[in-house]
Amino acid sequence: MSTTPEPEPPAPRPALVFDDPLDQQTSDDTDRGWGERPEGDSAADLKRFLDEKPPHHL
Repeated sequence: MSTTPEPEPPAPRPALVFDDPLDQQTSDDTDRGWGERPEGDSAADLKRFLDEKPPHHL
């Protein structure tokens, strides 16, 4: 007589999906792009450009 409990079965593995990943919409397709800001603030754009300019562009 053994008092050790039986091991639990392993968790089920997720199913493989063979759909074309390029057919699916991603968050990149729906959200705002990198660095996009509301239009109309050209002074702020110039300040940001000057602040973020690499040293070799001085």
